[in-house]
Amino acid sequence: MRGVTTIKSIVADAHAHPARDIVGASGPTIELKRAKGRLLPHVESYYLFRWEGEGELERSERIDLGHIRFLIQGEGEMTFPDGHVEPLKPIMVAGPGTAAASYRMRGPVLCFGVVLRAIGWKALIGIPAHKVTDHIIDGEKLFCERAPRLLEQLRDMTQLDEMISAIAPQLIMRQEEVKPVPEAHFPFLNAVREWAASEDPTIDALYGTIEATSGLGERQVQRLCLEYFGGPPTKLKRKFRAIRAAMQIFQGAPISDVVGPFADQSHMINEVKHFTGHTPTSLRGNGDPALALTLQNEGLHFLPEVIPEPVDLRAA
Repeated sequence: MRGVTTIKSIVADAHAHPARDIVGASGPTIELKRAKGRLLPHVESYYLFRWEGEGELERSERIDLGHIRFLIQGEGEMTFPDGHVEPLKPIMVAGPGTAAASYRMRGPVLCFGVVLRAIGWKALIGIPAHKVTDHIIDGEKLFCERAPRLLEQLRDMTQLDEMISAIAPQLIMRQEEVKPVPEAHFPFLNAVREWAASEDPTIDALYGTIEATSGLGERQVQRLCLEYFGGPPTKLKRKFRAIRAAMQIFQGAPISDVVGPFADQSHMINEVKHFTGHTPTSLRGNGDPALALTLQNEGLHFLPEVIPEPVDLRAA
């Protein structure tokens, strides 16, 4: 249909973009650079969030898999879906979410982040995702005695490229400290990604594909979904469906072209708000740069192949 933003067109558009994006002409800005080289199977991208204000900044944060974040400047707290509040830490791992959360920050703010792929969560964090949903983990434990020096380095930096150069060796070292991802899990992860990218994923389709490609049964699929993505297949189906709808609405698709996979329009509105923190009305023309970046480039999260090819494991 004319004027409909399809998932394939969004993926094509995301891959057509250069390796670096900067969103936010005024107020908060976010700069993003896609990962490359040895860390590519584990890290999707890096970003640098800046806000030079001196008051309070409050925003919603859509559901996500997991990030490593370095709060170089500023302070604040996250409010999670159940209402509990946790303070932001200098080095933190944002665990997978069950629904949209919100954050309040006092500026100026400079935050450097690492967007993890599902394999990256397993390979770099090493904690089953469902055990830390809707929580902030103290990231200093990831880097142990190296953490103070790493923070000191980052606080002397202002550019994204130099921060990436500082963190990449530490992530590679961390990868070598954690038990590797079992080879048998790769077909499962690929099947989940392909299932997520389908127009209206069904649970039976997921189970059937994984059983055919890897021989895993339903209980094993449920366990691995919890371990890698922080939720069961039913939750993932709702998440992917809602995020896809939010992408299409944000990019201008009419509601009538988005509501199909949902029971009705009210159901669609509730699901989009649950997972993004925004109604369809508030998504249109929204000026939040972080939201804009994720909804314009959903390849950041679940559409690309799990293991991008080619990958030079010798590259830094």
